[in-house]
Amino acid sequence: MTDIVSYDKGFNANEWFVIASFVISTVFIWVFPRILSPLETSYALLAGMVFGLIADHTVAVPPLDLYDVGDDSNFTLFDLFSYVMYMPFGYWFIYWHERMRIGGIGTMSYILLWTIFGYGIEWLGTLAGVFHYKNGYRIEHSIPVYLFVQSLHLALYKLAFSRDRMEHSK
Repeated sequence: MTDIVSYDKGFNANEWFVIASFVISTVFIWVFPRILSPLETSYALLAGMVFGLIADHTVAVPPLDLYDVGDDSNFTLFDLFSYVMYMPFGYWFIYWHERMRIGGIGTMSYILLWTIFGYGIEWLGTLAGVFHYKNGYRIEHSIPVYLFVQSLHLALYKLAFSRDRMEHSK
């Protein structure tokens, strides 16, 4: 068993970052026109959280143990809330793809753009103390994770909600 590493104590920048990210991105969901069905919305929100959780728990826990989230190396209740923070980002990823009707080669550019966006949000989260890298991990190592997770997110969305499939199910 490894020793618990404490990065900070109390309610401070990292908790506020998680709350602000979630609240701001969620408020806009209510403000913007709804173009996704309730089922598509549920998928996008849940996939955002689940893919974030799986990606984090693939690289952030033993045996890799490449970074910690939050105040210390233990999993806390607020760490769970940090995964809820990913939900609206999953929604916006699908929302803008559908709203802008991106297809073909444009999809690669779209995924690359969202990878840059994710990198920027992670960088801000690192400054706020949400992420603490260790064992040689650097933020650049997140790029292939973003590329893979976003490609999978979009591929599964298209598989489940393709217009042809939806028309045949009526």
